[in-house]
Amino acid sequence: MDFDLSWLLLGLPIAFVLGWLASRFDLRQLKIENRQAPKAYFRGLNFLLNEQQDQAIDAFIEAVQNDPDTQELHFALGNLFRRRGEYQRAVRVHEHLLGRGDLSRADRDRAQHALAQDFLRAGLLDRAEAALQKLEGTRYENEARLSLLAIYERSREWAQAAAVAQKLDESEQASYSTRRAHHLCEQATERVAAGDLDAAAVLLQEAVVLAPHAPRPAIETASLQLRNGDSAAAFDTLEALSENAPLALPLYAAMLQQAAVASQRSGEALALLQRRYVASPSIDVLEAIIALGGTPALPDEAQSTADRAPEPRDGYIAHLAHHPSLVAASRWLSGERFEHEQFHPQVQRSLDQATRPLMRYRCAACGFEAHQYFWHCPGCQAWDSYPPRRVEEL
Repeated sequence: MDFDLSWLLLGLPIAFVLGWLASRFDLRQLKIENRQAPKAYFRGLNFLLNEQQDQAIDAFIEAVQNDPDTQELHFALGNLFRRRGEYQRAVRVHEHLLGRGDLSRADRDRAQHALAQDFLRAGLLDRAEAALQKLEGTRYENEARLSLLAIYERSREWAQAAAVAQKLDESEQASYSTRRAHHLCEQATERVAAGDLDAAAVLLQEAVVLAPHAPRPAIETASLQLRNGDSAAAFDTLEALSENAPLALPLYAAMLQQAAVASQRSGEALALLQRRYVASPSIDVLEAIIALGGTPALPDEAQSTADRAPEPRDGYIAHLAHHPSLVAASRWLSGERFEHEQFHPQVQRSLDQATRPLMRYRCAACGFEAHQYFWHCPGCQAWDSYPPRRVEEL
């Protein structure tokens, strides 16, 4: 069969024309899509500035569909989902970014950090921990360590918290020595609960070395010394602490009084407490003085009208002369005889009920109140945020 070259000559121009038309159509379609993508992007930005997040998300989704290779739109969309509390959708966006092979190292680290934030906000601490650990060696390293530290402290994993705090301390961007001492004290408390007092003593010694002027390591050490029956060492520890941290004395005044009585050093303790009380009056210090049989100087009017020898209970009167206190008044009334003594228990019960909230401690950071003193606030997770004074004295 003969091949007619005329058909070939005729087909070449036709093929060229069809190819040219197809390229023009593709170029036109590309221009349309490129015009649509920025338009959707700016529309989403406008919605975002007007705090219309639902409409902004719809616009950004449209922009991503038109140009799926634009990672900045993915980041914006993921952040919007997180802000709205749609954490699963935020996770999917950032995991999609991490699955792309053409992503730069910087954008990959950024996506990993965003994914960790998604898990943190969603409360998925295990997955957040794994995501944050992958940021070691990146520019998000310190921020990731701070988040890991918060996770470990919240879950009371003190050994891991101590390791992360040590890395942060070694970065020399801020001092974490006091915080590391708290972690050691928490571990020591766990060892005491388990009955391993020797290991607890070693941990507390490390804490004292890390933060020699912090009150907690010394207080915990004195408590352990009392538990071991070494009241003289406990008294020496607290006496030294009264020089380093005098403002924290209300926290350990009762323990100081107990150690003094056990070691037969009541006179030294009484002199120390009275001296500190004059400088900084406190109901806790006052009660330790009264427990030792002492009293602050009585006001002149109380001394002139007294028809008996002063009693330790009169220390409350001395306190009330300069520091009006419902707690001190209630303590004094508890030992006073009434004309109608049969009503005394009911009155005293009411006073005790009224003074109970005044004997709480209050976090200066979040206002969380508790009858127990906390070194680590259960409300806001802040360290050393509780003043060492009762609510009534603030």
